[in-house]
Parts: sequence; structure tokens; C-alpha cells
Amino acid sequence: MRLLPVLLFSLLAGYAGADTFQVEVEIPRLRVAEYHAPYVAFWVENSDRSTILPLGLWYDDQEKWLKDIRQWWRRTGRGQQKPYDGLTGATRSPGKHSVDFSELQRLQELPKGNYQLVVEASREVGGREVVRLPFQWPASRPQQHQANGNSELGTVTLTLTP
Repeated sequence: MRLLPVLLFSLLAGYAGADTFQVEVEIPRLRVAEYHAPYVAFWVENSDRSTILPLGLWYDDQEKWLKDIRQWWRRTGRGQQKPYDGLTGATRSPGKHSVDFSELQRLQELPKGNYQLVVEASREVGGREVVRLPFQWPASRPQQHQANGNSELGTVTLTLTP
């Protein structure tokens, strides 16, 4: 009889920190003479920008271009070494791409509060753009936040579920 409360508690304890944090990013198709897929960085910062949590980075092996993702580079990138914090991967072609950061332990340890997801894209022989999505963490109810870029990024969607 004592086993049931223990099982129930362990199930609830395992669920308590299992918030999901999913991002969908649209890379627009640009009609330019020399197209290069953008480098894209994802991170979380609080309202006064004192808490920075790197989430992910899409780039190819040409690290010399990482400094062109200017805000990411200044805020967190130049202080890191390969492999970079978070989830890294290759640049993405035009289209919609989803990435799930839910399993990043540092994200699950983020204190309760108001934050912004920051997504920055930069292209060689192209432009640079930053999109910010405010959110509350941890999610107390399912949430979806959306912002639209103007050039290098299309629609960016953040989906949070408790």
C-alpha cells in the first residue's frame, strides 16, 4: 500500500521539470546573386540581459564567420570554445525548421522569471537580423509566441508546454 504514494510522487517529480521548449524558424528563400545559408544562433536572456543561456548554433565549419553573428558573439560566443554550448548543427536551407531544446539541462535549471528567446541570423555576403520573443519560464500553461523577421528570418515560433 505504501508503494502507490511513492510511485505517484516519483511520476509527478519526473514530470515537474519536464517543460518543453520548441522553436520553429523559417529561413526565407532570397533571390540574390550569391546565396549562402545563414548562420543562426539561439539563446535566452533575462530582461536586464544579465542571464545568458546559449541554446543552439547552426553554422558550417567556417568558424571565422561566427563573429558576424554579432550579438551572439558579443554576449556569449567569443567566450566559448568548440564544441559550443547547446545544440549545434549545420546551416539550414530555405524553409521551416524545428528544433527542440527541451532536453538541455541548463534550460530546465533556469530560475522562474521573465525571459526572451533571441534568434539571430547572419549570412555571408548578406544581411543580419535579430528576433526576440518574450516568455515566462517555466510555463504554467501551454503557450505559443511568434515574431516575424523582415529579411534573413521569416516567422519564428516558440512553443512552451508544462
